[in-house]
Formats: sequence, structure tokens, C-alpha cells
Amino acid sequence: MTVVGLLLAAGAGSRMGQPKALVHDREGSWLLRSVEVLLEGGCDAVRVVLGAAYDDAAALLARHSDPRVTPVRSLDWAEGMSASLHDGLVGLADDVDAVVVHLVDLPDVGADVVAALLTGGAEARRLARAAYDGRPGHPVLIGRSHWAGVRDSLAGDEGAKGYLRAHDHELVECGHLAGGHDVDSWGGPTPHQRRSG
Repeated sequence: MTVVGLLLAAGAGSRMGQPKALVHDREGSWLLRSVEVLLEGGCDAVRVVLGAAYDDAAALLARHSDPRVTPVRSLDWAEGMSASLHDGLVGLADDVDAVVVHLVDLPDVGADVVAALLTGGAEARRLARAAYDGRPGHPVLIGRSHWAGVRDSLAGDEGAKGYLRAHDHELVECGHLAGGHDVDSWGGPTPHQRRSG
């Protein structure tokens, strides 16, 4: 089975003060780290959806120089996560069985979380998401048979939440591996503090 990671990294990051695709911390680039998380976790390729500061983010991604990684430009990124997810799903090859949707602002989520999500398989009918101490989060695995329904349900900044609420899906507990909290500003706890605290 073929699995593609969809990394959503198009937002302007207004509370962060810069697009999150350009954020670096003491461990390096969030964008490049998230790409590695998806590849090392078991994805065969990664499509990175960019929007705000596209040129700078694409240049950073180009330094990764991995043929398995492709930037996707979302022209409607300002409309929210739904536009980014839609643009990431469009144009996927016919042999792709599932996508793993990940967010660039989850710096404490590692490859072990992606691997745990993929342990249950990547069949076209599968719908699953990581959970942290029972709290649903990202990444989310969406099998091919759900893509049309997801695209039809997209609105605003919710991404696939509406579709997931309306359809049975697996929760894969990953609270022992990460905190799974998105980081919206430099004022919040670091990923290490989140995990240990």
C-alpha cells in the first residue's frame, strides 16, 4: 500500500508573529522536522501545502532536496485549513491508498506517532486519528474511499473535523509518545515541557 503524508503548513501564524512554516526553535526548522517525521514514520512521500510566505518556505523545503517531498501551493490558504487540505488532496496519484494529514505546528509529535497510526494499516477504507490521553488530535489517516466525502464536507478552518464527527473512526492512543498540542505562540510551554508536565 502507498501512503502519502500531507503536511499542512500554509497559515500566516498571526499569533506566532510569522508563518509557522518558517519557525525555527533550538532543534531546527519545524517545517523540515515535520517532513522527516512523516517520512521516518512510514509515509512513502510527502506533499507540503504552503501558502503564506510561499517563496521563502519553498526555498527552505528545496534545501531538503528529497525527491519524495513535493510543495503544493494553496492559493486560497487564507480561507483556513479546509482550503489547504482540499489542495493537498487534489492531484494525488491513482496508486495512493491513504494520506496521513499532519500539521506543522506540532513540534513534539515524532515519527513514532505516525508509525503507531500506520500500525493498523493504510487500507483505502480506513479512517483513524491519533489521540493524546483520549483527546483526538493529529495526525489523521484518511483512506482513499473517504477523500471525496472529506472534500465535500470542508469548510472554514476545521479541516476534516466535520467529516470525522459524522463517521466512525479509530482513535490510536499516543499520549505515551507525545503531548500533541499545537503551538500558537512563543509564550506557551515548549514541546518538552508539554510532554513532561
